[in-house]
Amino acid sequence: MKYVALLSGGKDSCFNLLHCKKNGHELVAAASLRPEQGKVITLKSTFCAVDEIDSYMYQTVGQDAIEVVAEALDVPLYRRVISGDAVNRGNEYGARSAQGSAELKGDETEDLYDLLSTVLEHHPEVKGVSVGAILSNYQRVRVEHVCRRLGLTALAYLWQRDQAELLSEMIEAGLTAVLIKVAGIGLTTQHLGKTLQEMQPHLIKLNTLYGSHICGEGGEYETLTIDSPMFKSRIVLKEVETVIHSDSDFATVAYLRVKEAALAGKALEEAPELSIPPVLDEKYSNLLVDDFESAPDLNALSLSSAPSSTVFPMSSRRVGDWVSISNVQRTSDLSASIPIEEEVKECFQLLSDELKNYSLELHHCANINIFLSSIDSFISVNAIYSTFFGTSPPARACVAVALPSNIRVRLDVIAFIERHRGERQAHHVQGLSYWAPANIGPYSQAILAQERVFVSGQIGLIPSNLILADSLQMQTALAYQHADRIVGALASSTGSNWSGIPLLNVWWFGKAADLVAVKSSLFDDDQTPCMYVAVSALPKGAKVERQSLIHTGRLPTTEEVSEVEDDPSLVNASTDRKYGPMSG
Repeated sequence: MKYVALLSGGKDSCFNLLHCKKNGHELVAAASLRPEQGKVITLKSTFCAVDEIDSYMYQTVGQDAIEVVAEALDVPLYRRVISGDAVNRGNEYGARSAQGSAELKGDETEDLYDLLSTVLEHHPEVKGVSVGAILSNYQRVRVEHVCRRLGLTALAYLWQRDQAELLSEMIEAGLTAVLIKVAGIGLTTQHLGKTLQEMQPHLIKLNTLYGSHICGEGGEYETLTIDSPMFKSRIVLKEVETVIHSDSDFATVAYLRVKEAALAGKALEEAPELSIPPVLDEKYSNLLVDDFESAPDLNALSLSSAPSSTVFPMSSRRVGDWVSISNVQRTSDLSASIPIEEEVKECFQLLSDELKNYSLELHHCANINIFLSSIDSFISVNAIYSTFFGTSPPARACVAVALPSNIRVRLDVIAFIERHRGERQAHHVQGLSYWAPANIGPYSQAILAQERVFVSGQIGLIPSNLILADSLQMQTALAYQHADRIVGALASSTGSNWSGIPLLNVWWFGKAADLVAVKSSLFDDDQTPCMYVAVSALPKGAKVERQSLIHTGRLPTTEEVSEVEDDPSLVNASTDRKYGPMSG
């Protein structure tokens, strides 16, 4: 696809361009936001980190040379002054409710919306946005929110990459960047102007001694790229000025002001080969060693798609702060045929009415399982389903099963009674990367609430292009890896790095023969309850889908302990932890 680069001039934004090119995308423009001339906001020092000058969202140092970087790339540059502030600083951006309106006016993220809107006016062919985010959920969430509103796809190939590997790959790829800001322990003004190649040993040493981020993700340093295989010319810094913001024995905060920079010719030579991370980590590639063999007596077995005559009524139950609602399906005249879109709307009206009995709304849902009579309606159902949620929608699994006649959609729901904003957290990644698949529907990859993690059903998609892997073995290995990576990223983003205790793994299969083959080869913990379910079909024609429920392993609060004592049914005897309900 054709894309615009969000250009800070730093190593990350420029290195991501190389991966965009490697994945077949075409750069047509660059866009950058800059602070108002003369505007300076006080830096707030923390351990090994500082907030950005002028902005929580954007790199603002190095803006003196951004035009030269765009010239080196030989693409038009679109710029806009940052007029907003960090009004909405939460982990989420926007309203969870589809009808809600979070306070977005005046937020600096809306400056990005206006900037990219201008780019689209001049380049309507643009479909993607390159963003160099590595660990910053704050930045990623906001860029993806803007992209979704504009119908664009975020291209974030550095997301969740190991920083030591990433720095080495940048250097090996021929990218040259110099430090233009230091703000971390062990970094001083003498390091300003040094290249990544020169700084690599020192940055690794600081990581070993103090846990500093090797790629500066904690704000330890910022860079300016002066050469890259994407550059038509290299950049020469002719005059720079060192500005010391705060000088201390603990962590000096200083930056280079670029007073004059120019382009210089560069020899035409073949660019070094760009390193691409393997699709599978070694742990999961072990699943590819042995072929899965389907059971001979099941090879010819096909699941019946004949509709069931039994229509189970909707039911709901509350346990602690959780509400489960099952068999949400149309109740209107079943002899009448209605459009699938109307059927989805009726289901959500019934769900909304039932949630109100518990003083809840749709955005309180933590997990929804969707059962369809035909997977062919997946896209149509998604289109309507998405209108009921805003940002951070619930986790989800979607499969096709035999449903009663004239019932094409059924929902099973788990909702969480959130007493305070922030008790429910989402990991909702919508950009392309090497990490794990972007959501292929209106759902979050995972929802964390009261130490329970609902991981959406994962199928064997290649993350960088969302193409389904061919073999059953590869799809199974990817489903494993995706779910585990999602849990790891959620743990990291919630600031705890908990390992998690698996409570339940649900494996969905499109063929009963595949179920038997894979079940004998899985390496799930023997003590983890597992369900193996053969259904009519899975999204995108996938062979297998993995859905998980996990406990963080963190100790319950005093309040939770008292609830457990009041209701012994909530206690798991083996670990003495309260786990909560599961929908059937």
